[in-house]
Amino acid sequence: MKVFLTGGTGFIGQALTQALLLRGWEITALVRQPTSPQGLALAKMGVKCLAGDITNRESMREGMQGADIVVHNAAWYEIGMPKSAHKIMHNINVEGTDNVLSLAQELTCPRIIYVSSIAYYGDTCGELRDERYQRQKPYCSYYEQTKAEAHKLALNYQQQGLPLTIVCPANTFGTNDHAIYGYYLRMYVNNFMTPFAFSAQMMLSPVHVADVGEGITLAAEKGKIGETYILAGDTISLKELFDIWNTQAGGFKIRMYIPRWLGWLLFAPMEPILRFLGLPAFISRECVEASAISYHFSSRKAQQELGWTYRPFKDVCLTIIDEERKLAKQRTKRDLVSLLKPIDTILL
Repeated sequence: MKVFLTGGTGFIGQALTQALLLRGWEITALVRQPTSPQGLALAKMGVKCLAGDITNRESMREGMQGADIVVHNAAWYEIGMPKSAHKIMHNINVEGTDNVLSLAQELTCPRIIYVSSIAYYGDTCGELRDERYQRQKPYCSYYEQTKAEAHKLALNYQQQGLPLTIVCPANTFGTNDHAIYGYYLRMYVNNFMTPFAFSAQMMLSPVHVADVGEGITLAAEKGKIGETYILAGDTISLKELFDIWNTQAGGFKIRMYIPRWLGWLLFAPMEPILRFLGLPAFISRECVEASAISYHFSSRKAQQELGWTYRPFKDVCLTIIDEERKLAKQRTKRDLVSLLKPIDTILL
């Protein structure tokens, strides 16, 4: 089986690549810089790396030609980004998706998987939701908006007859996480965590990144064309998540929860400081706004039709903390920024 993969070097992409390779499939991965640490790690695993970018439609033609399966996983995730970067995110998440799907349509690829997100559905308004749910609330971040727009594009291609299956991972966690919670967890294991948090009742449906990679691969292997599958774990509150952290040695224990409006005011001046340091604004007003919603999703369809399973979050959360602590000890640079950034790759 020949697979053309985008986004193979990213957080989900690395776990996805491993799951695809376990099937013995031949993978050509689109990589902006094949000589980067991430690209070299993929090549070491036996992946053919093709230089290109989803914002450049023609750069994908060689790799996609003759593929049995196209897996489009590439996207730019960031919460708290400045408005000046919105156009770039739109180019990647929306126009890039259009480039991939339109080229797959032109080349009559027999099977396409698009990795969307539960961000398409948005706030579940306190109820357990599945793939039939329709968005009820406004977008809480520009990332959510672009993923929703890209998902709608994918639905249009499905309606045009493109042999497309959509997968929507929920809140994805793992070692070396590039998302907000990854930065907060590295603050915790490096003893930088503050003793307060906010949005204690925010609901998440967390799932380990390796389980997400396996779920996407199962969708490529036996998912029904024209269908959408949510990959979500058991729902927990943000307070329950931090309570798990508090069972382990780390930064200050979370002792109190402040109102979101206060967090919004406190975090506003942190945005330019973090960007000046070369970090994403994981402490930002948009992060506070994003915490006002809840994600309470069911993965019953994926479990029944794909045979997908996931591990209990409490078990994997403790493992992630242990692994992050090991990575922290391996870092040669001990300054704050170096300790907070994810490392280039953990595939090597």
